[in-house]
Amino acid sequence: MNKHFQHIIETVEPFEDSFYSPRYRCSLTLKDGTYLPCAVIQSKQRLVELAKRRIKEEMDGKGRLGGVDPYGQIVFSFVTRGNRINDYDVISATTSSFAIPLELLHQIHSETTMAWTGWVFEMSDGSTFSYGSSFSMEFFQLPEGYLFDDVTKVHNHSYVGKNGKLLPLQQGGFFPDDYKDVPLLRERIYFTCAIESI
Repeated sequence: MNKHFQHIIETVEPFEDSFYSPRYRCSLTLKDGTYLPCAVIQSKQRLVELAKRRIKEEMDGKGRLGGVDPYGQIVFSFVTRGNRINDYDVISATTSSFAIPLELLHQIHSETTMAWTGWVFEMSDGSTFSYGSSFSMEFFQLPEGYLFDDVTKVHNHSYVGKNGKLLPLQQGGFFPDDYKDVPLLRERIYFTCAIESI
């Protein structure tokens, strides 16, 4: 195993995922100098086993896809989707400043409404920032001049209104009229790198 991957695996707390775990959030530098600030290292074996299981379920009539070509849909999903990096193209791996520490992430409970979660991070200087995500929780934007180490409080199902006040979001309800105009910090695009021996 690449020594840089080994360092991340030994020092970064894994991001648990029911399908691909363990996954390790990091930054990667490629052989040509390309720097990827948001990347996930995961197991090749688990990825292959998941694809084989999904194909078997569909072929045995126990899958969920159905349709004319469920096998093709699975192959399409595993082969053509996602941002992937070859493990042999990586020359270094370091921690990522865009990975929310798991202790903060665990304070963000459940969806605010279907397919959306909204919350506010309060910083050590009292500043508040609205966050939101429709699905991906691996990496997020940072307010300029701040790190996730600056977060002192998580306000789940909340947002910062135009007046700067902390306001609630009704769980399972409709968004307030002004929510569409709220500046939100969102998830960041990331790359995956599947490696052996995880």
